[in-house]
Amino acid sequence: MASHRKSRPTGARVAGIRTPVLATAALTSVALLSQTANATPSADDKPSLEEVEKKVDDLYRQAESATEKYNAAKEKTAKQRKQVDTLLDDVAQRTQKLNEAREELGSYAAAQYRTGASAPDTATFLLADSPQDYFDQTQLMGRLTSRQKGAVDDYFIQQSATMEKRQEATESLETLTESQSDLKTAKATVQKKLADARELLSQLTAEEKARLAAIEKKKQEEAERKAAELARQQAEEERQRQEATAQQQETGSSSSTDTGTGTETGSDTSAPDSSYATKAEKALAFSRAQIGKPYVWGATGPDSYDCSGLTQGAWKAAGVSLPRTTYDQVNAGTTVSLAAAQPGDLVFFYDDVTHVGIYIGNGMMIHAPKPGAYVREESIYYDGESSIHSVVRPA
Repeated sequence: MASHRKSRPTGARVAGIRTPVLATAALTSVALLSQTANATPSADDKPSLEEVEKKVDDLYRQAESATEKYNAAKEKTAKQRKQVDTLLDDVAQRTQKLNEAREELGSYAAAQYRTGASAPDTATFLLADSPQDYFDQTQLMGRLTSRQKGAVDDYFIQQSATMEKRQEATESLETLTESQSDLKTAKATVQKKLADARELLSQLTAEEKARLAAIEKKKQEEAERKAAELARQQAEEERQRQEATAQQQETGSSSSTDTGTGTETGSDTSAPDSSYATKAEKALAFSRAQIGKPYVWGATGPDSYDCSGLTQGAWKAAGVSLPRTTYDQVNAGTTVSLAAAQPGDLVFFYDDVTHVGIYIGNGMMIHAPKPGAYVREESIYYDGESSIHSVVRPA
């Protein structure tokens, strides 16, 4: 970072009198100081608190983005592991049936050997890599009973099915290995971003930390002001809607549409029904009960949560199943306008949809903010109005 020092005017004065010798000495000193500043970083090269705050916030956001990728990889890995376990169990069962079919064929071959019916054929059969190759080259099938032929058919069916399942299991294991690698990468990324953020904060002095807290407080006050503004807007729209409804009832009109214009007055097409309100109350009750619990990335409760883990748990308490990640939750419902947001709705943040909170009304939400913080009530404008991505009604 360039030095913030300013050069003195060339016409230096001492006690109001121009002194060429002193001016020259002063200019020489300034030049030397300037050279020193360029050669060795000074205290002025230290990032400003605003820069530190932005960097830390960016790191936390990147960590949260990596957390959602970790959550997605973890969920995918769990599903694939279950699939692989199922396939391996299936392969084991089919292998057992194949062995039983082989033993049955062996018993027929042994019987033929004991009766002398076809000793050479039997020996060749037992040594063959593929029974089908053997049967294709001999006339043994013509000498088998219908029961023996059934055993042969069963053997080939079991062999084909077992080979197919083994191949499927192998492919699934390879996919699982890739997912586990993605999971490991996402985990390492989260840990690195959090470590970088902690390192930046650890370099601050006590005075700088106090000033940083003051900056955060100012941001919070602005966020609360915006929340109050939204609350007033929503209250006014609700008042207008109720007036329109009352007027409609008085006139006996079946619609609040203005004749001749086709525009609706005071109606909110995004208003939820009573069943939604009931479910939302349960989701909010759950959310409030989690206030004070720590944010832990990848956590889904009951002792700690990350942002999407909290919203998933809240709506699960209301009987609604939400996907695990913010990327999927944003598509698990109906998008509504911010002005039409109702308690229980999910508020998503940032262009990459990496954060979510549950709306409680009056411009406020409950969310699990970031590492080092706790589940809390906070303005939906906590990171500025531009950070809000969308509002989704999940049920």
